[in-house]
Amino acid sequence: MTAAFRLGRIAGIEIGAHWSWLLVVALVVWSLAAGVFPHTNPGLTDGTYLAMAVAAAVLFFASIVLHELGHAVQARRDGIAIGGITLWVFGGVAQLRQEPPSAGAELRMALAGPAVSLAIGVVCLLAALAGPLPAAADGVLFWVGQINLYLLVFNLMPALPLDGGRVLRAILWARRRDYLSATRTAGKLGRGFAQAMIGLGLLLVIFVGAFSGLWLAFLGWFLLTAAEAELQTAEARVSLAGLTAADPMVRAPVTVDADTTVQEFMDDIFLPTRYTAFPVLDGDRVAGIVSFRQALALPRDTWSTTPVRAIMVPADEACIDPDTPLADALARLTTAPLQRLLVCRDDRLAGLLSLTDVARLIEADLHRPDTSLPLGSWPPPHESSRARRGASTSTS
Repeated sequence: MTAAFRLGRIAGIEIGAHWSWLLVVALVVWSLAAGVFPHTNPGLTDGTYLAMAVAAAVLFFASIVLHELGHAVQARRDGIAIGGITLWVFGGVAQLRQEPPSAGAELRMALAGPAVSLAIGVVCLLAALAGPLPAAADGVLFWVGQINLYLLVFNLMPALPLDGGRVLRAILWARRRDYLSATRTAGKLGRGFAQAMIGLGLLLVIFVGAFSGLWLAFLGWFLLTAAEAELQTAEARVSLAGLTAADPMVRAPVTVDADTTVQEFMDDIFLPTRYTAFPVLDGDRVAGIVSFRQALALPRDTWSTTPVRAIMVPADEACIDPDTPLADALARLTTAPLQRLLVCRDDRLAGLLSLTDVARLIEADLHRPDTSLPLGSWPPPHESSRARRGASTSTS
């Protein structure tokens, strides 16, 4: 999930939001102001209800950020790199740049977020119940505490990709010493849980006429998709064991100088090659990566005066070491700004890596005639080189 805009940085972790998050903000404010608070705190003015709704929404999304920060901070303590936190239609997600190294690390990371939600819920409810407060403040604190505890219970269901599913996977992983087997069990539970949500949501719509059933079915569909993705990622992780980012990368990608104007980039580099993304060099050092879509986002009349370095994704956000395990590189590729990574060593470019390159490597393994060869040894080197060069022409 890529952030559409940035909200700030906390503890060195970038906080962003997807455009779909704005829809949820509007829905939360509207439902609280029009329905929830007039029911729980009758007798107040419409302006007060609106102010309560805005305050509750701010605290609610702040609690989601804190929940994800719990995951992120614990992940960093276990040596797992974090790409940032993104708010979107279903809440928030902490973007991991690599998989947990052990069952213990996953268990600690999975429990850190719920622990934060539990603390927020208890503190808010105690504050609302303990002392005399204005009716508006009491109503806001009680709702925020209550919703955090509701979400905590839901999130601890033992089904991937929920935190409870990650806790279950960590426990099974530790007992079985088999990551893939643990993921399959937790993923199947997640799939069944999601299907039950979809079915219940449709029943509510058809037989009760409840609009909330559509939201429940939609949430179930998202969880089903996410559970399938977890299973596929686990299968890929096992298949890619022993490989590094250097194995499938394009070793001689077309590059662009950082001081090249956007107009020159489009006319002399993009149009003749039609590649999706290009490493940007400052002399012989890696400066970043740029896509033609970034150029198209600029007003056309600024192309001749804007250098590529002004629109590129900087190297510190797009570089990965050639020796990085390919499973970790794959996890980072899914959250990379351009779905591409620069493979770099000591600020020097070694190659360019994309999801397509990894997929081609897996596909080649599935079709290689001699299954005794290790993954990545087929096709032969000269054929593999042509395939890798062809992979960089993807325009997806």
